[in-house]
Amino acid sequence: MEPYDLLAALARDGEAFADVCADADLTLPVPPCPGWSLADLVWHLAEVHHFWRTIVDEQRDTWEGYEQPARPPDSALVDFYRDGLEATVTVLAAAQPQQSNWTWSHQRDAGFVMRRMAHETAVHLVDATAALGRQHTVAADLASDGIDEFLFHFLRPGATVTETLGGSVHIHCTDVAGEWTVRPAAAGAGSGDRSGDESGDVDDASGGEMVVTREHSKGDAALRGAATGLLLVLWRRLPLAAVDVIGDRALVERFVASTSLD
Repeated sequence: MEPYDLLAALARDGEAFADVCADADLTLPVPPCPGWSLADLVWHLAEVHHFWRTIVDEQRDTWEGYEQPARPPDSALVDFYRDGLEATVTVLAAAQPQQSNWTWSHQRDAGFVMRRMAHETAVHLVDATAALGRQHTVAADLASDGIDEFLFHFLRPGATVTETLGGSVHIHCTDVAGEWTVRPAAAGAGSGDRSGDESGDVDDASGGEMVVTREHSKGDAALRGAATGLLLVLWRRLPLAAVDVIGDRALVERFVASTSLD
């Protein structure tokens, strides 16, 4: 997705998040975020927005020195969040995507932040609606882009896994464009030229590497489904049963474990 589209998604889903929370009991628990109340979720997203707009607005080259704002009382939380959302969209819209600034990723620019904030907000909108016993479907094009972001930025060192991957996994959106294959680096080596494909190496939690490619291919196992379902499985908001698993199910279970955010 283009930066303009991501900012539009941020504004749309950010407002929807505020609307969901505005009339809700903020003491409600948030099932996808154990131990959190809805008030905690509102504060979390408000603070995340504050952090990243500060990084971009001040073109910081480090997170050190950032000062977290004071948490307002619950009665003022949603208004605090709304004001911050507006400020965040304004700051990001004024920045060039290629502007250099600190991020925790290998991509250190404002474009990364624009994308990250759109997806952070979309997933937490899912969380907020879940607290009210409802379901929210992430827009298909945004969900497909979110899968791509997850695979290239969150499949990284520090993931919790007890076994090596031991095979390749193909991920296929059935409602919009979006296909990826994840392979252990040894399996990806010598696989031939893939002109036109984009790929990236990410450290395998077992100590090796995994190679992610954007391509149609046959894996040892496959995950297929609507983009929003696939995205929410990766983000632990839905169980594996929410999508189709083809081939080696144990391999898929290891893969999902390898993307743990713990």
